Amino acid sequence: MIAAIGGFVVPHIEYTAILPELILLGVAIIVMTVASLSSRPFPAGLWAGVTAAAGAASLGAAWYMSNQVNSRGPHTTIAGAIAVDGYSEFFLVVLSIAVILGALVADNFLRREGLDGPEFYVLAMVSAAGAMFMSVANDLIVVFLGLETLSIALYVLAGYNARRRESHEAALKYFVLGSFSSAIFLYGVALTYGATGSTNLARIGAFLAGNVLVSNGVLLGGLALLIVGLGFKVAAVPFHSWSPDVYQGSPTPVTGYMAAAAKAAGFAGLLRVLFSAFGLMRADWQPIITVLAAVTLVVGAVLAVVQTDIKRLLAYSSINHAGFVLVGLAAASAAGLSGSLFYLLVYTFMVIGSFGVVTLVGRTGDARHRLDDYRGLARERPIVAAVFALLLLAQAGVPFTTGFLGKFYVIAAAVDARSYPLAILAILSAVVGAFYYLRVVLLMYSDPLPAAGRAEGVALPPGTALVLVLASLFTVAFGLVPGPIVDFAHRATLLF
Repeated sequence: MIAAIGGFVVPHIEYTAILPELILLGVAIIVMTVASLSSRPFPAGLWAGVTAAAGAASLGAAWYMSNQVNSRGPHTTIAGAIAVDGYSEFFLVVLSIAVILGALVADNFLRREGLDGPEFYVLAMVSAAGAMFMSVANDLIVVFLGLETLSIALYVLAGYNARRRESHEAALKYFVLGSFSSAIFLYGVALTYGATGSTNLARIGAFLAGNVLVSNGVLLGGLALLIVGLGFKVAAVPFHSWSPDVYQGSPTPVTGYMAAAAKAAGFAGLLRVLFSAFGLMRADWQPIITVLAAVTLVVGAVLAVVQTDIKRLLAYSSINHAGFVLVGLAAASAAGLSGSLFYLLVYTFMVIGSFGVVTLVGRTGDARHRLDDYRGLARERPIVAAVFALLLLAQAGVPFTTGFLGKFYVIAAAVDARSYPLAILAILSAVVGAFYYLRVVLLMYSDPLPAAGRAEGVALPPGTALVLVLASLFTVAFGLVPGPIVDFAHRATLLF
């Protein structure tokens, strides 16, 4: 058959180049198979532990590959479809961390809600593997396959709590809008292929370097559609409308995991496509990204101010954070890219830690998410309140935290690129953000509601406690000594 086809060559597959993805997919298949074939109940917390261990193994594989990159240098494999460089290893580390933290936060929630089982963890590992393929992709087709693997698993996770109508609505809205965004992205791939004759990012870049296009309307259309498709995943305005409703309706651990993994994957694909394939067209896409960054900063900050639900507040806050990452991208420089990468890593710890607290306060039924439900939390659980206050202040950009440094680096990159209006807008956005973060902090340290209006105390399960400790230590330690993380992000840009 191969001979009849003619010219078909099976590429050499270097399995070590996709080892983190294979670990997560392999463990997901094993968990699903064992759980479906066994009729006996499994110990509580087993699947969370297996998933966290798989995430740790994936993290170890990513570090191993990083050492290989240092020795061999950046290269491509599997017919040039997979890039093995510092950039891909950076996102493999970020996504592995998201899997570990997400599994630990979900453990107690699923048992509390009567949803404990392997399905959640299988879907989380599959979605993370899809996100990883997006980060290592050197071909638009691989980006699309990773995007769909990530998205389909997240659609199901959003509707995981079948007993809540809000969860069904969140899944349906995410599915419908996500399907449109995937179609738009795929149409962009088609136009790009039509204009350049390839979907390989390196070959697209080489085509642009070796040809002067007199009329490039098809290519510009493809570029615009690619930005729209990936802009949906990162919840950039005006492609953000799904985010608040999906964040609010999804089970809270899913929301935290989604905020970290989906955003990191979306930016991994967007940064790779723009810098690797369309680097020579910066004059065309830089103004678009600048406008997207400006409106995302404004809409995220302003609409977060008027929210009364903590999950919707954090959803608009996440939109605002996407705006800051876009500020670094809009600088179109190594400093801007490094700042965006740094921001995504530190944001992973801050957002999953924050939603870990929201999971606790939501209590049984996952329904107590009004801001008033946080009134007096410091008196009920002073440690939980202190951790939440720390993470919120870090997101606001308080000095001596990683959140402050993340904002500083992207704004500094914008200043270096002489994008002064965008830098000023980002600073004003951070000021507005400080208001709604401080409002929650003040509520936690205000007098509690009368006893009749308060629920039982907030329990602190071991898995969530570990996540809160890790998130707090990371946020403070690397806020004071950011060198290792800065170097890690900088090496990713050098090897890009």
